[in-house]
Amino acid sequence: MADESNTIAAMRAITVSREYGSGGGEIAMRLAKRLAWQLIDHEVVVRVARKLRVSEQEAVEHDERVESLAIRLLKSLRVVQPTMPVAVEIPLTTDSRPFYKARCQVIEGAVATGHVVIVGRGAQAHLAERHDVFHLRVVAPLDLRIAYVMSREGLERAAARERILEKDQERCRYLQTFYQRHPNDPHLYDLVVNTGVLDLESAVDVSCLALERKARRLSTPIQDLGPASGLARYPGPPEDFRPPQRVT
Repeated sequence: MADESNTIAAMRAITVSREYGSGGGEIAMRLAKRLAWQLIDHEVVVRVARKLRVSEQEAVEHDERVESLAIRLLKSLRVVQPTMPVAVEIPLTTDSRPFYKARCQVIEGAVATGHVVIVGRGAQAHLAERHDVFHLRVVAPLDLRIAYVMSREGLERAAARERILEKDQERCRYLQTFYQRHPNDPHLYDLVVNTGVLDLESAVDVSCLALERKARRLSTPIQDLGPASGLARYPGPPEDFRPPQRVT
């Protein structure tokens, strides 16, 4: 156990990307507790607010969004009332750019400190080139996510479904706008867990195992990584699999 802990200690951070309602935030919290690492979730909002000298509420409105609630409401009013007097159309990311930059600084500062579990905020894309960061994606079938949100947030089914779709869309737009990546791209992650199959504690177990295995390979040269590592050449020309011939 001590050797395993020493191996994992070489890793700087875990990023947790999650579909809304998949239990990803809960898994991140349990991972942080299991490893005795710091959880960086709402803390991002607090630190961004301090950096920009704005209220936490204003930072929340920009959190994992391309634009603030106020800007989105203004645009929706333009759709409903095209004659509404607005001098210029507001560019998509005008009000979010300072928040994005501050968020990046918070993420980089957290990784520099080390041993942190970072929830969302595009960290999987921002830290994609770091070999000492483990990237986890948590997913689940929509119906099960709806049930989760109904139970956890006390919403009716229709409202829960609408909230899930809205949050997933906002996070997708955020990643595409600032990183030109899609959150469902599996190549962004070291591990994808489906909580429609695994319970939350099992997802934590699997994540810790994968984290330890990645940590073991930190010193391995990049050219020696990959599925070919340690495998000999086929003894002959590769052939397609053929089912056994039926004996008559």
